[in-house]
Amino acid sequence: MRFLAALGFLTVIPSPSRREVKAEDLARSTGYFPVVGLIIGLVLVGLYYLFSLFLPAAVVNVLLVGFLVLVSGALHLDGLADTCDGIGGHKDVSARWQVMADSRAGAFGIVGICLELLIKYVSLNSLPENLIVAALIIMPVLGRWSMVYAISAYPYAKPSGLGFIFKQGAGWVGFVQATVIAVAVVYILSSLAGLAVMAGVCIIVTLVALFLQGKLAGLTGDTYGAINEVAEISVLILIFLFARLGLA
Repeated sequence: MRFLAALGFLTVIPSPSRREVKAEDLARSTGYFPVVGLIIGLVLVGLYYLFSLFLPAAVVNVLLVGFLVLVSGALHLDGLADTCDGIGGHKDVSARWQVMADSRAGAFGIVGICLELLIKYVSLNSLPENLIVAALIIMPVLGRWSMVYAISAYPYAKPSGLGFIFKQGAGWVGFVQATVIAVAVVYILSSLAGLAVMAGVCIIVTLVALFLQGKLAGLTGDTYGAINEVAEISVLILIFLFARLGLA
């Protein structure tokens, strides 16, 4: 049930179970986040092969980026937009929280979304063809693993909110489970080079999490979504750099 809770929360894929998801199942579902990422990645690979039969690579990559947005219900992009609005400008912590709670997107949020989608699209276009399949799977897996890491390792900023549910249920058992799954997937696909990419993503996510913690006195559900987007971009850029250096 915890896997179905993770699948239902992170994607728009309907649950095959009619049983209502309990808050406890959702809170303790983080160990399955990378599995959801793996499912998304496999679907991306299937779409990549399908679209490549009759469309040029540039169009295929646009559609893949669009699918990533749609399959998550734009959940993580919304978190990125709110986070950008919150940390933008000179405000105290409480004012940042108020801005992030506003459902309307501000200038910083819109710019953040546009840059994220542009960077992701250009990065996909820049990858060597022989690394596309691995990248399409590793990207969502490490994106969701990064959220588990952020939930487990950093304090939550507010005493309530959807992200607080995950923080309350988070434990090192779920983090270890998520890490084992992520490491296994990455190693099978890319061996030691993939593990190096994962290490690089971990460093980048740590720096981003520390920066956001300083701005917001902790992390929030919105910042978890932002961290997912940062991690996905980092995967694509690092794979490109490793390939350029002849390490992938």
